[in-house]
Amino acid sequence: MKVTDIEVHEYWTEYVDWIRSPLMHYYGPQKRVLYVAHTDTGLTGLGEYHAAQPELVERYIGTNPFDWIGDETSLGLGTAMYDLMGKAAGVPVWQLFGPRQRAWVPIGSWTVSTHPEHMAEAVRRYAAMGFTWLKFHLSPFENVLDQTEAMARVAPAGFRLHYDFTMHGTDDHMPQLLAELSRFPICGCFEDPLPGEDVEGYVELRQRTHIPIVLHHFGTRATYEVFRRPADAYMLGHYTIGEATRRAGLFDAIDAPFMLQNVGGQITRAMAAHMMAAFPSATFHMINDTETREGDVVTERCEPVNGFYRVPDGPGLGLTLDRDALALALDRQPEPQPKWIVRSTYTNGTRMYNLHDPAESLFMVRPDGRREHTFSYNSPVTTDYWDDDGTEAWRHMFERLERDGLVLER
Repeated sequence: MKVTDIEVHEYWTEYVDWIRSPLMHYYGPQKRVLYVAHTDTGLTGLGEYHAAQPELVERYIGTNPFDWIGDETSLGLGTAMYDLMGKAAGVPVWQLFGPRQRAWVPIGSWTVSTHPEHMAEAVRRYAAMGFTWLKFHLSPFENVLDQTEAMARVAPAGFRLHYDFTMHGTDDHMPQLLAELSRFPICGCFEDPLPGEDVEGYVELRQRTHIPIVLHHFGTRATYEVFRRPADAYMLGHYTIGEATRRAGLFDAIDAPFMLQNVGGQITRAMAAHMMAAFPSATFHMINDTETREGDVVTERCEPVNGFYRVPDGPGLGLTLDRDALALALDRQPEPQPKWIVRSTYTNGTRMYNLHDPAESLFMVRPDGRREHTFSYNSPVTTDYWDDDGTEAWRHMFERLERDGLVLER
């Protein structure tokens, strides 16, 4: 069996309506790449990724899909090879990794940091969809305690928040902030509250909180440092299949829970679930971001039940390409999201203005990178999106921000 051709389809995704505005302001329109691999035996394998990798496609053509067991070249193309392997052998993908450890894998939902009432809406909607976890990156443009209070008011029993600190870009005293958040029953875990290389800091911080610490950005890509036990759980984000498999063995050896965070559609979600079904200690909730997009290019819709996702049991990934849905996706034209003004209001009346380009999405969670101001996740502040409204006031502020950077006014 040989791979004879790989279709590469790049298309624009569509955000679900209720969360569209914050996602557009953070990231702008987003693309997804679909791989459809064909073999000389008539099999078709599916894979996807968040970016095109044209320089890698030719490496797979003419090879046997089984040549790519433990693939460390491309997560998206490797997924298509595993789909082909499973179909050729007549088994689900998880069986290619070993015995199944679980038929249902834990799964979490995802949003971005916005006004507290919008965060509460996210909790209501995701809980109704069957999720029991919600992850978000903290942003110093909103007060995280106000957000948590709003979400706690509407959360059903057992719903938990996954706080991502993006490696601590504020002047907060982290033990104090974590202690304040820990008072809320909805508080579930803290991801990356310190820089990844600060292993000693993680060891100490873990001893000072009863809430699980999750380590995502490792100083040495999840190798020696995990033996210091700096965290309660670990996250692998977009690791290749081979890399993730090796780390899964390491985490199993020290009996450490871990999770996969591979962002994409139903194909990405299914592949992550197959892997977590076979990895012994993959017991923490996976994150895929699939729930923030409308539709998909496969016919199956695998959704959570009480915080768990049923691993597909058909051959390969257990998914079927929907050519009609793909054609519609390929015809979709994105609505551009130009630069906009981040307008923040403090309780003492101070106004802070920043300019945001969605092409630089990290700014909304790590504005410290511009070296213009110190920030806190616990500032008495709320923020709104000031788009170009055609007024002289907007144009004047835009020009001022482009010239001077951050603006503070009383």
